[in-house]
Amino acid sequence: MERKPKRRTRERILETALVLFNDFGEPNVTTQSIADDMGISPGNLYYHFHSKDEIIESLFADFERGIEETLAVPVRRNSNVEDIWLYLHLVFEGIWRHRFLYRDINELLSRNRLLEVHFKRILAHKVKTAAAICEGLVATGDMKASTGEIQTLAVNMTVLATYWLSFEFVREPRKTIDASALARGAFQVMSLAAPYLQGRSRSLFERLAKDYLST
Repeated sequence: MERKPKRRTRERILETALVLFNDFGEPNVTTQSIADDMGISPGNLYYHFHSKDEIIESLFADFERGIEETLAVPVRRNSNVEDIWLYLHLVFEGIWRHRFLYRDINELLSRNRLLEVHFKRILAHKVKTAAAICEGLVATGDMKASTGEIQTLAVNMTVLATYWLSFEFVREPRKTIDASALARGAFQVMSLAAPYLQGRSRSLFERLAKDYLST
């Protein structure tokens, strides 16, 4: 039976750090605790990453690649409500995988200029994509909204998606946030657009929403 090659130490450091950051919050995790969890020496860790910020920036780069690919998908063609529902779930899955970035966002951006600049670009891209989705729905007659309403809606959807996990944590700080929070977040974001939907899209949203309203 062929043996699988061992994962490189650098990859293991990133995987371990991501789990610890997500579980305990980035401010509560040190390079020492990452090394201890892996069973390696701090010197071995520092051979690959000279600081915790370097680890964070590598994890952020992975997150950024994924979220930018997701944000590019809906603008390639006009989407229907089912497409948007799926898209929102993909966005929240990306957020969930690197949830420490969102839970600790203010702390991280206040001390890391690279993250500050790149996160601003991501937020701008989220707003642009949300607006493009709404414009596509207006073009197909599935939504009725003015240009100003679309822009406001796009910003509000971005704010809600960005701070949803923080809201979940504040609401029940002693409860472990699980994947069901993603579905609730996607539903809440979609609900912002619901009053503007009409015809088939409105009916489809109401049908999809029953699963969330009944829980």
